[in-house]
Formats: sequence, structure tokens, C-alpha cells
Amino acid sequence: MDTLEEAELCFPHINNSCRRWSRPQPEASFICVLLSSISVLTVSLNLLVIISISHFRQLHTPTNLLLLCLAVSDLLVGLLQMPVEIFLLTNCWLLGDVACVANFVLASLLISASVGSMVLISVDRYVAVCEPMFYSSRVSVKRVQLSVCLCWLLSAVHSCWLLRDKLTEPSRFHSCRGECLVVVNYADGVVDLVVTFFGPFLVIVVLYMRVFVVAVSQARAVRRHAVALQRSGAATAKKSELKAARTLGVVLLVFLLCSCPYYCFSVAAEHNVLAAEAVAVQVWLIYLNSCLNPVIYAFFYPWFRKSVRHIVTLRILQPGSCEANMLQRD
Repeated sequence: MDTLEEAELCFPHINNSCRRWSRPQPEASFICVLLSSISVLTVSLNLLVIISISHFRQLHTPTNLLLLCLAVSDLLVGLLQMPVEIFLLTNCWLLGDVACVANFVLASLLISASVGSMVLISVDRYVAVCEPMFYSSRVSVKRVQLSVCLCWLLSAVHSCWLLRDKLTEPSRFHSCRGECLVVVNYADGVVDLVVTFFGPFLVIVVLYMRVFVVAVSQARAVRRHAVALQRSGAATAKKSELKAARTLGVVLLVFLLCSCPYYCFSVAAEHNVLAAEAVAVQVWLIYLNSCLNPVIYAFFYPWFRKSVRHIVTLRILQPGSCEANMLQRD
């Protein structure tokens, strides 16, 4: 009996060791294989996005730079956070308190940076559709780069502030050896909810409502006046902007659907215990969004499908491949 109890402990020879979560072997193997596959797929797809936008010079636009920022955060989720969450399914943390703190800070940072990137994307689409005459003067690559850096900096500040108690005393909330969790008090949880969910999505919804109202009115005007060849060319440009806005709107909608369960849980609960088994599904649903974003690009962006063909067939290794026309259909 003693041997069985020791086998269920994270550290069998330590009295205050946490107990492992035990699952039937077939179930444990299936969950591990499924989540590992999602992690590998997330890394692979986002790496394709990063290589595409970074390599092909024609894709170096302000909008794609924001997509690149989003892909970087999604890649880090698949490369760093998903494997850690798989490891935590046993309820045993063997890497020490410092690594535990770093894990939660990084998770909060990546989520905040993703939300910030989507806010920037919505602003970019608003200016492109609603104020196209001023787009080139107001939205430049340098300004977008500065905005991205500021987004990551503010995300880091927010994450450190939210987890300040964990940073100052890493083992403060641990009840046994081998536990890795963080407890956020109700007031801080409400602030985090407003900063990383309600506030950004209120801004996004307002901007996108304006974008689609203007886009619909433009489409009606184009249909009424698309007689002359010059106006027909203008119609193509407006159609392109509308398609980009619609695609990014789908990305934002998917993020909203993936985030709602976790944030609804955080509102309902007095304390938000991120490493508890009860919220594992909500956390993985948030992380799953990082895998879905590149899939959306593949369906909606022809340039992404074309660049993937260049990458898979190794044509990007040819001299001058960075000058290839990614926007022209084959």
C-alpha cells in the first residue's frame, strides 16, 4: 500500500510531495499524442507564415508586418507553452520555482501581445478602408514597427504587474512540492479581464463595425458607377481592401470564440487558478487559436498558399527568389 501511494507522488521520497493525476494508459496516450500534434502543427504553420512574410519582399507591407507579429506570438505558444501544458497534465512540476514563474509570465505576455496585435490590425484596416487617402501617410512600416515594439513592451509590463506576487515569492501559493500554479486575486483578475479582453475587443468591434458599414456603402457605389475602365480598376482595389478586412475579421472572431470560455470562467470564479485541471480545457482552447490563425490565412490569402508552395518545393533557395511576385495568381 505504501509503495502504491509513493508511486502516485511527484517526489516519492518527500513527505509534502504533490500527487500525480492518474489516468488510464490509453486515455493518457491519446491526449498526449493529440496535444503534441497540435503543438507541432502550430509551430509548422506559423513558421510558414513567418518565412513567407520575411523572405518575399513584395509582402513587406504594414498589414503583413502586423500579421508577422501575430505569427511570432503564435509560434512561441506552440513552441514553448503547449509542451509545458502537456507536461503539466500530470500535475507535477519538476523544473523548480523560477521556471514555474517564467512559464506563467511568458503565457501572460504572449496572450497580451496577441490581443494587442489584433487591436493594431483593426486600426490598420480601419484606416485602409475608411480613410484610404491618408493610409500611406499615416501607416508606414516604421510606425508599425514602433507600434509593435510598444505593444510587446506594454504586454511585458502588464504581465509582470499581474504576477507581481508570484515574482517576489515564487512558492507563495504552493501547497505541496511539485506544484506550479498562480492565484490572481479578484481585483487583479477584473483589471486583466478589462485590459486583455473587454477593452481591446470593444475597440475592435467598434472599428470593424465602421469598416463594414463603409465597405458596404463603397460596394454599392462601385456597382452603380462601374462603367468606365478607370472606375473598374478602382473597384478592384476596393474589393481587395474589403477582402483583407473580412479575412482579418474572421481571425478576430475565432480569437473571440477561443477566449470567451476562459475569461467567462475567470469572471465566475473568485480566484483564477491557471494550472488547475478544471481550467485545462479553457487554457488549451486559447492556445488552439494559435494553430487556427495560419489555417485561416491558407483559406483566405492566395499569397500565403503560393508562398507555401515556394517554401515546400525549396524554390526560395534559388537566387532572387525573394523578388518573386506573390500577389499574381499562377
